[in-house]
Amino acid sequence: MSDEAPDPGPEASGVLSIDAMGGDHGPEAVVAGLARAVKTNPAIRFIVHGDGRVLDALIARRRGLSDHCTVRHATDVVAMSDKPSQVMRTGKSTSMWSAVDAVRSGEATVCVSCGNTGALMAVSMMRLRKLPGINRPAIAILWPSRNPSGFNVMLDVGADIRADADDLVQYALMGMSYARNGLGLERPRLGLLNVGTEEHKGRTELKDAHDRIEQVAAKAGFDYVGFVEGSDIPGDRVDVIVTDGFTGNVALKTGEGTARFVRDMLGEAFGATALSKVAAVLAMASLKRLSTRIDPRRVNGGVFLGLNGTVVKSHGAADETGVAAAIGLAWELSKSNFSERIKARVAGLALTTETQG
Repeated sequence: MSDEAPDPGPEASGVLSIDAMGGDHGPEAVVAGLARAVKTNPAIRFIVHGDGRVLDALIARRRGLSDHCTVRHATDVVAMSDKPSQVMRTGKSTSMWSAVDAVRSGEATVCVSCGNTGALMAVSMMRLRKLPGINRPAIAILWPSRNPSGFNVMLDVGADIRADADDLVQYALMGMSYARNGLGLERPRLGLLNVGTEEHKGRTELKDAHDRIEQVAAKAGFDYVGFVEGSDIPGDRVDVIVTDGFTGNVALKTGEGTARFVRDMLGEAFGATALSKVAAVLAMASLKRLSTRIDPRRVNGGVFLGLNGTVVKSHGAADETGVAAAIGLAWELSKSNFSERIKARVAGLALTTETQG
């Protein structure tokens, strides 16, 4: 089945909706990220949500950025400590709510926020609603890998800690569509994360999902390789790894911590003695390549899948580089009309299921 879908309306084409007030570093880092992203993709336009006075001043400091931005004033901010239920009751005047609503109204194609993940998912689900047939949305991320693209897609990484067989099959279809549109892979290879590759291993829902994904793979246009293990996440055996949100989030945080650990240990090792400092100078180019390859900022941005609209969640601690990476991802998804293609993919799964039933 093709992912082809009609183009979005001209009023939203090329426009991203930005929650400028979320995140640990505040609007300064977000606006700096916007400026960096525009240098790479001059066609981007933004609706920037937050304190109008603060944002106007920050944008004015960046030469030419105001030509790309429309500021929409929002009086309140969702704090990282706010509970999703609290935001749902009292968050209508926040920059996060306003940013999501711009996608809902069709003014923008993708929303980007560095804010509270739980609150962003709650607001997105309320304002955009789930796609018909989707039980639970998922968060998909790009994981550095040995594949030619440099990345693998993994989902879910924390939208919901639960996932039954139906959810895992839906994740497979959405992850495959993300790989096609986000990484440009014509026929992605997909694996289901398990404690081993043998078919008799794993929980009942994993075995059920294994059989069902195998059945839909050919018609959906991807190659299913079966069960994969944690060591395959950064490998080149698959392009998409499907798992539940609990397992995916633990893997994600472990990977981020390991990357920081390796970077810190290399710094200590090369700074331990005079000889090691000389070795560091000689290896500087290689060390920079390694640091870039494992830098989580360059793959910053989890995509909420399964909603009537696309939302990219940037890491809360993202700096200018990380924000620009999340915006770059949102821009690529916007250009590919990703939201409509996901809808077509999910609708195709429902039709296939009905036919088989």
